[in-house]
Amino acid sequence: MAIPAEEPRRSPLYRALEAHGARFETLGGYAVTSDFGKDAAAEAAQAESLGLADLTPFPRVGFKGWNIAPWLAGNGAEMGEASNRAYPQADGTRIARLAPGEALVLADRSGAGPLIESLGQAWSMAEADGCFRVARDETSCWLLLTGAHAPSMLAKVCAVDLRPQAFAAEAIAQTNVARLNVIVIRGDLGAVPAFDLITDLASAVYLWGALLDAMDEYDGAPIGLTAIRALLDGGEASS
Repeated sequence: MAIPAEEPRRSPLYRALEAHGARFETLGGYAVTSDFGKDAAAEAAQAESLGLADLTPFPRVGFKGWNIAPWLAGNGAEMGEASNRAYPQADGTRIARLAPGEALVLADRSGAGPLIESLGQAWSMAEADGCFRVARDETSCWLLLTGAHAPSMLAKVCAVDLRPQAFAAEAIAQTNVARLNVIVIRGDLGAVPAFDLITDLASAVYLWGALLDAMDEYDGAPIGLTAIRALLDGGEASS
C-alpha cells in the first residue's frame, strides 16, 4: 500500500488567504501563497502599488543573551553594534538587531535561509554560552507590506513616521500597529518600498484583517511569491 505524501504545513492565515483566492505552492514543507489568480504582470503591479504578503512560512530564528554578537560572528553572521537596525547578509538573509542582547534572523523574501540553517546546526545550549535560541518561527507571524502607498497606509495604523525621508532603509521600529506590538523593518525591494511586520502568532489573523481594511482606500490587495519574485528579479541589480 502506497504511503500518502505528507501534507504541507499551513500558515495560521491559510483560510484567510484561501478566501481571497490564493493559489499555493509547497516550499520548505509549507503551503506558501504563489498568487491570487492574476497574471505575473498584474501581480507585480499590485505589489508596486500596495500589496500584503504572508511570509509566516519562511524561516526565521531569534537569539537573546549577553554573548549573541560574538557567537553570531563566530558562525559567519555579520552584525553591527547599532540596535534597531537590520544587517543584510551575503546569502540574502538579514539580521535585525533589536537590542544589544537580542537579534532576529530572517530568511530572504523568496524563502531561502541557508544562514539560519547553519546557525541552527551550530547552536547548542552547551556550546553557546550567553546566547540563547528563541523559536521565532513558532511564536511569531511575518507579513510583508509593499508598494508606493505603503507609508501612507501605515500612517493610518501606526504613530511612527515610516515615510522614506524619516525611516531609513534597514531601520527598525518596535512600535504599535493597529494596536498590536509589532516589529517594523524597512527593507525595500529595489525601488519599491517594503516593510516586514513581525508580531505574535496568535494575532496573525487580526493584523492581516486590520491591514487589509486600512489598505482598502488605496486599492491594496494580497500578493504572493509571484509578485515578490518579480520585484526581486527587477530590483536586485539596482539595489
